[in-house]
Amino acid sequence: MNVEELKVIWKKEEEIAHIHGWDFSHIHGRYEEENDLPWDYEKIVRQYLNSKSNILDYDTGGGEFLLSLNHPYSRTSATEGFKPNVDLCREKLLPLGINFKACDKPSEIPFGNETFDVIINRHGDFNAIELYRLLKNDGVFITQQVGSDNERDLVEMVLPGSTKPFPHLNLKQQRKVFDNAGFQIIQAEEAYRPIYFYDVGAFVWFAHIIEWEFPIFSVERCFSQLLEMQRIINETGKIEGTIHRYLMIAKK
Repeated sequence: MNVEELKVIWKKEEEIAHIHGWDFSHIHGRYEEENDLPWDYEKIVRQYLNSKSNILDYDTGGGEFLLSLNHPYSRTSATEGFKPNVDLCREKLLPLGINFKACDKPSEIPFGNETFDVIINRHGDFNAIELYRLLKNDGVFITQQVGSDNERDLVEMVLPGSTKPFPHLNLKQQRKVFDNAGFQIIQAEEAYRPIYFYDVGAFVWFAHIIEWEFPIFSVERCFSQLLEMQRIINETGKIEGTIHRYLMIAKK
């Protein structure tokens, strides 16, 4: 395949880089990540739930993970701030009886004091003081977060010298934040693991979806760097980067 043919393929991936909810099925089989984290987020969340727990999923995305828990809908609440996902959640969650509310300010969550036994958050925003307000005594906040070093090697491949978008998102700093808010940290882990892309088109799609990590990325602007990625894939079968994740469970 010549250079111009590759550009056409990659530009098509760029044009269709949109998602409904948080659905990465477009590149399933073309990339891999989070297959070997040292914890199981879903299993941990389930350990803290019982049928009487009042649960909030803050930044629920399209509600996919929340619904997979099969928690009683009358005891389930959720928020989301990204407009396309807000519309999706209204269509999908409200008819089930889930108490969904639009919210894009983690410091102003529209629920009352001491409402929840469990608050969960995966790869979303949060505010420790507000979470403390919302939790009942002995309630827990469970989060898996994308760390500040996430995919920095991939970013450097296409946009060298880019600054980190969220430099404060690491376990050491966030532990201090939650300690200062009055929480007891009952579990905290951090991990660096590989992420693989098996074709450059999958990476192009991904980089446009994760636009906050890959600012000003485009096929035109980064074409020579993408050709270098293609050379590496031709030789090794994949492009490898590094994800940064951390898990924290904090108790009120």
